[in-house]
Amino acid sequence: MTRFPIPVTVLTGFLGSGKTTLLNRLLKDPELKDTAVIINEFGDVAIDHLLVEQASDGIIELSDGCLCCTVRGELIDTLAELVDRVQTGRIAALSRVVIETTGLADPAPVLQSIMAHPVLVQAFRLDGVLTLVDALNGASTLDSHLEAVKQAAIADRLIISKLDMGGARENLAQLTARLRQLNPSAPILDVGKAGLGDLFDCGLYDPQSKSADVRRWLGKAQDEDLHGHDCDHDDGHAHHHHHDSRIRTDTLIHDGPVPFTAIEMFFDLLRSTHGENLLRMKGIVELAEDPSRPLVVHGVQKTLHPPARLPFWPDEKRGTRLVLITLDMPGDYIKRLFAAITNTPQIDMPDRAALESNPLAIPGQ
Repeated sequence: MTRFPIPVTVLTGFLGSGKTTLLNRLLKDPELKDTAVIINEFGDVAIDHLLVEQASDGIIELSDGCLCCTVRGELIDTLAELVDRVQTGRIAALSRVVIETTGLADPAPVLQSIMAHPVLVQAFRLDGVLTLVDALNGASTLDSHLEAVKQAAIADRLIISKLDMGGARENLAQLTARLRQLNPSAPILDVGKAGLGDLFDCGLYDPQSKSADVRRWLGKAQDEDLHGHDCDHDDGHAHHHHHDSRIRTDTLIHDGPVPFTAIEMFFDLLRSTHGENLLRMKGIVELAEDPSRPLVVHGVQKTLHPPARLPFWPDEKRGTRLVLITLDMPGDYIKRLFAAITNTPQIDMPDRAALESNPLAIPGQ
């Protein structure tokens, strides 16, 4: 029986990064026999040797029991069709969905489709974003294409491919350092050594312990001891890469509970003033109204996944911990706004009361 919500893994990476090779390898694993794979066009993915028959409406059953389907219209329609087929018994139960994006795609709309739809959000949950980076051409691709930079910045796992090709390891250290700067929280993996345990179950919940694993989900934010800290490090190389300098990661930490109205105002102001610049946001919040049950938040651009409450804190650390990955975000805007709503304003900056009560205040300023 399918258990809802079904975890969804988004597989992305620029053209030629090796998504097809990884996808083929994953589909051969018996543990993924109850997986549905959504791809854009079958012509772009060489899985013919696995096909046993093609059903109607673009659904293909593979020899190992997996399902593949093309995105014939909107991704939302494809996901809704999968849910309908499961519920009506036309296909077997599903344990996971993998969505493979085109190489030129911005992953944000895919994530929004999962997070924002009022029905699909009950049927699916985002488990993680896997981004492949070509060891041979990754650096030049990042230099030339902002889409590739965004794909790397929002990833939960960064996977380096083509390391077995001649010359691939010569500039590996620089590529790895660059990826760490773009995305400090994501583990960097060798595609040839990465197993299912490395690639899946990236979300907040650890399927092994059946509990929330905040440390794994938030990555660097768990270990930061600076409040409102900016992780946009400068190692002496970033300024050479125009696209990279447009990406920043802010880690925000506040000890103690925060009123729900304050954290709600922070999200509303951030999304209304700079929502398009917010590539990804995730975090955990201690609420003043009920400190014993943390609030979990997850957002992409202007889309905020319906906030959820955990029954208890998964570890001894409380407070608010947020990780925000942004594009072209002005200055220290996020830190100043967060300081205001947590009543730790800087000099010449309003506090929360001023933001809430000043009728002449400009939202977000």
